[in-house]
Amino acid sequence: MGRIEYFMQYPVQVQQQVFQNLISAAQYTEFGKQYGFSNIYKIDEYKTRVPIHTYDTIKPYIQRVMEGQQNILWNTPIKWFAKSSGTTADKSKFIPVTVESLDECHYRAGRDVLSLFYNNFPDSDVLTGKSLVIGGSHQVNKLSATADSYYGDLSAVMLQNMPFYGNMIRTPDLSIALMDEWEEKIERMANAVIHENVTSIAGVPTWTLVLIKRIFELTGTDNLADVWPNIELYMHGGVSFKPYREQFKRIIRKPGMYYQETYNASEGFFAAQDVIGEEGLLLFLNHGIFYEFMPMEEYGREAPRTLQLNEVEMGKNYALIISTNGGLWRYLVGDTVQFTSLSPFRVKVSGRTKSFINAFGEELIVDNSDQAIATACEATGAVVNDYTAAPVYFSEGSNGGHEWLIEFGQQPDNLEHFIDVLDSTLKQHNSDYEAKRHKDIALARPVVHVMKEGTFTEWLKSKGKLGGQHKVPRLNNERNFVEEILTFSKQQ
Repeated sequence: MGRIEYFMQYPVQVQQQVFQNLISAAQYTEFGKQYGFSNIYKIDEYKTRVPIHTYDTIKPYIQRVMEGQQNILWNTPIKWFAKSSGTTADKSKFIPVTVESLDECHYRAGRDVLSLFYNNFPDSDVLTGKSLVIGGSHQVNKLSATADSYYGDLSAVMLQNMPFYGNMIRTPDLSIALMDEWEEKIERMANAVIHENVTSIAGVPTWTLVLIKRIFELTGTDNLADVWPNIELYMHGGVSFKPYREQFKRIIRKPGMYYQETYNASEGFFAAQDVIGEEGLLLFLNHGIFYEFMPMEEYGREAPRTLQLNEVEMGKNYALIISTNGGLWRYLVGDTVQFTSLSPFRVKVSGRTKSFINAFGEELIVDNSDQAIATACEATGAVVNDYTAAPVYFSEGSNGGHEWLIEFGQQPDNLEHFIDVLDSTLKQHNSDYEAKRHKDIALARPVVHVMKEGTFTEWLKSKGKLGGQHKVPRLNNERNFVEEILTFSKQQ
């Protein structure tokens, strides 16, 4: 906690030191020589010399590292890669994972998450039992027969390289945790963990719910506290927890059950909830990551302006840009964040740079839609398993609007009321949406299609993207995405 409190107290100075360490470490790499790292002393010089990179622009460097070349992006050998899509896009991303990024970022952040939890609850017994980790899969990278390189979901890479003390407190064993085939994996995992003393769970809500459902089928209960009476913590991330919160409260009925949000991606472990129960995640500032924040009005410009911590404002949308000890340089992560506190610096994930609806100037972001779904569920007794939405464009005789595909775990008592609350909450949280909805002039009332339970899972499976970090995008600015899922559901 002393180290955490230090970067909370001196955030700008700590980030300056991280920046200097990164530039110094990589100055003799190919990338560092290309952009003159050895002559960069100030952050503004770095911004001027090094362009912002997307995965597509940094991919040629990564490809060479995957083929066995070294000292390209980072000055120590890289043999592990985190395979990530994050969306249903066809292309997979392979993010370099260095020894430094594992030790100084991911594992350090994991310890910090537990430190923050214990700082909230000093009498916790969470470390007296096992932590159920719902990991990914891994296999040898076969892109080059000569390269000693491997890839898998980030969780799988972390499990494979886990320090001994981490393996002592997690379940299930690696033979199950790293299985590729998700349906068999869920079955074997459920059977393996029901007799363990599980005190905490870490995983994406969607797959955690699938596992819990199978555990209920095996044990005949509908309360996870009956299976694991000592459970007290669920560490979640990957998607907003708002649509899932009530669902978890129903299936884990136990006083003293806590939920801690984390912001962990293949590119780095960025933040975690430091005050349990309050919105906002403490930004991790001394974990080998240098942050820049691009105002969304700069997004898409040739030379976009970016800000440092001492320049950001509360409540504004920023695209997250990072430079890391994993060899990423001015890398556009694809997430948008808003600051909920400036002392200390806390953020919330507000959406994706490509996951929004702005067909009519409504600028709807995922934070708006998650809040609206959660409020509509609360008002109608519904439980939403998953959802996606896209625009319906103007046609002769009808206005544009938004079309929602929603998979319910529990149907609302009145679907029309659910839609009304969804609509009114979007108006409440987004003034642009409210203006476009005024008297239905530009936007019509939302259209909601109730999807059969399991539709999104089956659709992901049909794309070969079942499990791991793959998920259906909440919002999509292109209508053909929704049409594809609707067509798929009719064929089932």
